[in-house]
Amino acid sequence: MAQIIAIANQKGGVGKTTTAVNLAASLAVLKKKVLLIDMDPQGNATMGSGVQKNDLLYSVTDVLLGEVAIETAIIKAEVGYKVLAANRELAGVELAIAEQEGREFILKNALKSIEDTFDVIIVDCAPSLSLITVNAMAAVHGVIIPMQCEYYALEGLADLTQTIDRIQQALNPNLEIVGVLRTMYDARNALTRDVSAELEQYFGSKLYATVIPRNVRLAEAPAHGLPVIYFEKSSKGAVAYLNLAAEFVKKSKVKKG
Repeated sequence: MAQIIAIANQKGGVGKTTTAVNLAASLAVLKKKVLLIDMDPQGNATMGSGVQKNDLLYSVTDVLLGEVAIETAIIKAEVGYKVLAANRELAGVELAIAEQEGREFILKNALKSIEDTFDVIIVDCAPSLSLITVNAMAAVHGVIIPMQCEYYALEGLADLTQTIDRIQQALNPNLEIVGVLRTMYDARNALTRDVSAELEQYFGSKLYATVIPRNVRLAEAPAHGLPVIYFEKSSKGAVAYLNLAAEFVKKSKVKKG
């Protein structure tokens, strides 16, 4: 059975989609069978995986509306993993399913038919607490929180942990924070070091030892529709996400073979 993980943060601009795409690619390099699900109407994870969001035959929208089976909508990307893509059509789904019974569990139910096909399923969530994000949280086993080491990020983290607690109590008793990832990390910055120390004290072993540095190649890769490991494999960003993938496998229930 796949380990199903959401990449989530209610604050935008923290490297959430960058982490979803590059962790998926790095796990694929480690010979894991990976599915990346884009649950953000912006479709950035889709584009960052080399899939054109405006040319989709089927998307996650069709799956959530019950119009196609999830197996039909999954695309094999050219970057080592498979994608359940998204585009702006996803923004209209919330209204369409708002009155539907069991609306919070549509994604969870859809995943049942494929969860034995993959080692890891990564869900890239939108930076907002919508019904679509709730669907993602209800379907996953755990959450990875990417965050910058800055003051406002700490405030946003408190809001997110409260949200996760509420969803755990109401919809998904197995939901937990499996890891906190420091992104855009600059050890020369005193505030970065101070916030990092606070995170270490609060989260302990759930704080990944791997940090993702600020890296030009990592920032450039999405414009080319590539994870950084395919854009510049020797870059600090690529090495960092490979290290994260290895740490993730070591800490999680992912099959080691």
